[in-house]
Amino acid sequence: MPIEYLPFIFFFIALFYSSVGFGGGSSYLAILSLVLTDFYEIRSTALILNICVVTIGTIVYMKHGVLKPKLLWPFFVLSIPMAYLGALVKLSQDSFFLVLGCALLLAGIFMLLKLVQSRLESVEFSNSKKLLLGGSIGLLSGISGIGGGIFLSPVLNLLKWENPRIIAALASVFILVNSLAGLVGLNVAGTFRLDYDLVFNLIIAVVLGGSLGSYLSNKKFNLKFLGILTAILVFYVGLRLILLHGFGIKI
Repeated sequence: MPIEYLPFIFFFIALFYSSVGFGGGSSYLAILSLVLTDFYEIRSTALILNICVVTIGTIVYMKHGVLKPKLLWPFFVLSIPMAYLGALVKLSQDSFFLVLGCALLLAGIFMLLKLVQSRLESVEFSNSKKLLLGGSIGLLSGISGIGGGIFLSPVLNLLKWENPRIIAALASVFILVNSLAGLVGLNVAGTFRLDYDLVFNLIIAVVLGGSLGSYLSNKKFNLKFLGILTAILVFYVGLRLILLHGFGIKI
């Protein structure tokens, strides 16, 4: 894939993900893994783009009064330090891409489940369950370079915790704080690497896409078809990475 196409592609990725409270980290990683070879650069770039998109979403949710601190704080107590610790882990290239491939497979499945599920009721969560979910997903977030909302949001929807709008707001903030913690971890570990010319163009693309997506989400614009295509892409790249780096099979 020519690298010149990335800003255009990332614009639409940010457009969809921001419309459902996500940053797009899983798809950024998926696409970047096809065009870049330095996996530290891939992880660093995805975190920066994640932060740009979810910052916009977080501001929008705050403006509309959707964030509920009393409900949300337990998710962050363990997720932030675990995301930091996960980012400190130095994996070999094959190990990293295997972890990433598994994460992308799960992300693709969870995205599809979120898109097709209907909700009829809400269930209360204990603080201990929130701590456990936040910590475990935070660790995966730090290791893989994905903000974690792509896992947390579908799980909470499947378990029927609160309404989808509050979950989307939580996912946005969750991705933001975990991505920031992961970024600090990468810097401490000495594995933060960027191609600044490329990142500058991608930031412009995702900020534009993220702003439009956040606007459309409040207009209840239907982006389900784009979401299904994105989920299929994420699943395919995850499978490709596992087969390539785990079994030496190219597809």
